[in-house]
Amino acid sequence: MAVWKDDKELFKIAKNELFVALVGDVLDKLGYQHQFLSPKLKPVSNDFVVIGRAMPVLEADVFEEAAENTNNPLMKKPFGIMFEALDSLKEDEVYICSGSSPRYALWGGLMSTRAIKLGAAGAIVNGYSRDTNEILDLKFPTFSFGGYAQDQGPRGKVIDYRVPIEIDGIRINPGDIIFGDRDGVLVVPQEVVIEAFEGAIEKSRGEQLVKKALEEGMSTVDAFNKFGIM
Repeated sequence: MAVWKDDKELFKIAKNELFVALVGDVLDKLGYQHQFLSPKLKPVSNDFVVIGRAMPVLEADVFEEAAENTNNPLMKKPFGIMFEALDSLKEDEVYICSGSSPRYALWGGLMSTRAIKLGAAGAIVNGYSRDTNEILDLKFPTFSFGGYAQDQGPRGKVIDYRVPIEIDGIRINPGDIIFGDRDGVLVVPQEVVIEAFEGAIEKSRGEQLVKKALEEGMSTVDAFNKFGIM
């Protein structure tokens, strides 16, 4: 039984007491040693923190906005099923998108406005975002390679959502927990959420004792021997 009653309580504890590195350290100890996404993925603002359940979105490159001669009806739809994917967002979910080349923006201001209305936790795109000033004004936690204005309209389409995706060889399933801050974006698989976050909470509270001991003059050797944390 977890020490929190639901996701909302867990996410509040994580934002108040934890940071991404702590949870990553615990995952390492649990044998999940490849859960950090690319260090190129950064928050649009350094103070943005995102935590929520993954809503994975699969994007693909295209070479015209609405194809006429095609064997796939989806190719006739501008943006593919991006609007359907966006509208499907639920409270405390993270829109997390991959599959395309980094030639265009995968997230923007109007998408952020809709996501906020739906109660989403944030957006992480394996590529660029745009409308940076608008996203900053909205304070919507967005992580990307940075700002790049080129539109996805004639260059990319969402071809599926709520399906497993991969970023840097790391599998992301619907319902995994995504935790991101300025130091990185971490994927916490559903099957290990309780162990990862309970361990991180214990480590965080233990680190406060270590910090106090160091401030009082204890050596790092003695502190590690006493607390087992550093």
